[in-house]
Amino acid sequence: MNTKTTILLAEDEPALGQIIKESLETRNFDVLLCENGEIALDTYHTKTPKILVLDVMMPKKDGFTLAKEIREIDNEIPIIFLTAKSQTQDVVEGFHIGGNDYLKKPFSIEELIVRIQNLLQRSITQKSAETIIISDFTFDFPKQLLQYKNEAPKQLTHREAHLLFHLTKNKNQVLNRSLILNKLWGNDDFFSGRSMDVFITKLRKKLKQDETIQIINVRGFGYKLVC
Repeated sequence: MNTKTTILLAEDEPALGQIIKESLETRNFDVLLCENGEIALDTYHTKTPKILVLDVMMPKKDGFTLAKEIREIDNEIPIIFLTAKSQTQDVVEGFHIGGNDYLKKPFSIEELIVRIQNLLQRSITQKSAETIIISDFTFDFPKQLLQYKNEAPKQLTHREAHLLFHLTKNKNQVLNRSLILNKLWGNDDFFSGRSMDVFITKLRKKLKQDETIQIINVRGFGYKLVC
């Protein structure tokens, strides 16, 4: 018998929460449904979910605040935000906090299931990946750590680590913008593109100690890691 994957679902709309819960349970998931952020945080501490699906707008503790608090102690668990917000800054904030994906309401349950499965598979890939040398940097992908020579390693966010991983695996080749957006963000729309640009800028700053390393913007195609 297959072991069910436990999902923590934080959603304050009872009807929507129940629909999502029942739909996921038909796909062999075990769903912990929480009606607000405070209950969700307590549930996270007492249970062992493998992935978090968090509504952004919730009473008592919103999804962004909840994610921040969880990321302080757990940098690996995948987080998907459910949001009615569509402003670029809101989407970027979600990724900056440590979110791995987002869905704008209304969304299809099938799309949510695909996003969950992709993140779970990505998590397995990350844990099995090896340490990567990038010129004078050592990149420990499973632990999401980037170390320059003998300095103290820097902790990367989940999104930064996966983006850098794909850049290194395609070193000196163009990483197709649309392909990587669909793989890591789930789509290649405007908001996802702006978010990726922000993370590319963050990676450039973290790698700037080694002047031989560049992340080049190949206009109209994507990015290329050169070192």
